[in-house]
Amino acid sequence: MSQTAVQENPMRKIRVGKVVVNIGLGKSGEAIERGKKVLQQVTGQAPAQTRAKSSVRDFGIHKGEPIGVVVTVRGEGTAPLMEKLLAAREKKLQESCFDPRGSVSFGIKEHIEIPGTRYDPAIGILGMNVSVLLERPGFSVSRRRRKTARVGKSHLITREEAVQYFKDNFGVVVQ
Repeated sequence: MSQTAVQENPMRKIRVGKVVVNIGLGKSGEAIERGKKVLQQVTGQAPAQTRAKSSVRDFGIHKGEPIGVVVTVRGEGTAPLMEKLLAAREKKLQESCFDPRGSVSFGIKEHIEIPGTRYDPAIGILGMNVSVLLERPGFSVSRRRRKTARVGKSHLITREEAVQYFKDNFGVVVQ
């Protein structure tokens, strides 16, 4: 068998499953609307509100009150969004951003660092958290309704594979 005949197994190919962008504002009202505008501008999708799970008297938060906004991007829109978000971090991530299961999380301190967004005095400056879930083909067996199954240990994504994926596909420098 020659060197060119050896092919990589397509079921081992890693891809971005989803990108979740979250802005935790800690209060409701006009701040939620500003957060929605920022996420709409960054992702191009309509954000959803997140609500408080419990009341915190010291912070003036009541159970069920909207305190943040979140957008989940899946499919074709993940790659361009990841390029923009990583450019805001200057394509540098800490190794601690990668968890043992292949997920990646990082923060952006100011949304105006993202290319293509401009400062609006009416909105102000907001920070955001970004979580990226990497997966392989076949991971949907753990999420389907019928005949749910676990993903085998050998098919899970390790921290090292996630770091290598980000280096190869996005040109990220891991420190």
